[in-house]
Amino acid sequence: MIRWRYLTDDNVGAAEGLAVDEALMWAHGRGRTAETAATLRLYTYRPHCALVGRYQDLEDEVDLDYCREHDVQVGRRPTGGGAILMGPGQLGMGLVTCAVPDEPPRKTLRRFAEGVIAGLAESGIEARFRSKNDLEVGGRKIAGLGLHLDSEGAVLFHASVLVDLDVRLLLDVLRIPGAKLADKAITQVEQRVTTISRELGRPLRATAVRAAFGTGFARAFGVDLVPGELNHAERERRDELVAIRYGSPEWIRQRSPRRDARGTSLLKTPEGLLRIYASVHGSVIKSVLVAGDFNVLPPGIPRLEAALRWCGAEPARIAAVAAEALGSDELGVPARSVADAVWEAVARAQELEHIAHPVRAVGSCYFPDPSAPAAAEDARGGKEGG
Repeated sequence: MIRWRYLTDDNVGAAEGLAVDEALMWAHGRGRTAETAATLRLYTYRPHCALVGRYQDLEDEVDLDYCREHDVQVGRRPTGGGAILMGPGQLGMGLVTCAVPDEPPRKTLRRFAEGVIAGLAESGIEARFRSKNDLEVGGRKIAGLGLHLDSEGAVLFHASVLVDLDVRLLLDVLRIPGAKLADKAITQVEQRVTTISRELGRPLRATAVRAAFGTGFARAFGVDLVPGELNHAERERRDELVAIRYGSPEWIRQRSPRRDARGTSLLKTPEGLLRIYASVHGSVIKSVLVAGDFNVLPPGIPRLEAALRWCGAEPARIAAVAAEALGSDELGVPARSVADAVWEAVARAQELEHIAHPVRAVGSCYFPDPSAPAAAEDARGGKEGG
């Protein structure tokens, strides 16, 4: 049977936790040999760490004043996607191996996601893939996924599973567009995410379910997990990466050439008044939040919000996404009406951005134009947490 090295780690700092995963990639690049076919690492962070995606602006995503006052560490992942809050209630996963030649990043992401899905199944929870890089249970997000390919042919699959979640702390640490402005902020988040604790009806920490995910990965890929530890070269590389990258202010605080812009709109429906919040970065929709006084959140709303992330900011594209996510009259109004309201919020955001940035580039190194080849980075960088 194929062997994978199996590592566990707890209470790691933001810089150290990220550095280890990249250090592991060195043994699996082209021209190198590894004792095992892959390394699976299941670990937890210290309470607490806010980690932003590779292409995000730190100040747009995290309340840095709150983090300083409450000893919340901040870091920047090598994978893309959104900001997340990590601690004892969230299980971090790093799977490192050699990339399959010519396999599209999105296919690689979905293939590795099967291990997370299997781990949730071992815990008694049925999950499925949603949109670009989330796993959901009953329409609510339970895990975020990410992918990083290096120039030497190694691949790092990142995942964070919500075993438990302090929603109030999440709202204090992360800047979630619209969530703090909308009524019932905690309810807005709880309607969109779930946790293993919530699904099983009892409080759990990440360490309590770690073994289930080890078993899930082993069964999903038909491998034998062999407990191990970092070797000397990996420890040295980890320490070097903390110094030159993950602990470096230049890495953590790197900025996009432009800031996010935000806009809102209103839509009357039989379900009540909807307020739509849109966050836009150049020609890309970064996020959309649809808030309203729902007794029960319509299942199409989370689908719509997830599908619009990193979507091109174009009316026709928004209309197509809304039609697929909402179906017919799910909110008592046509999907096209919802799409028009989303576009109104997006257009207002773009107008504000145009005032601040009269000379507009097409995409950027952080949020590339979706029509450009560099948009493959979106598939390479999964959405975790936020």
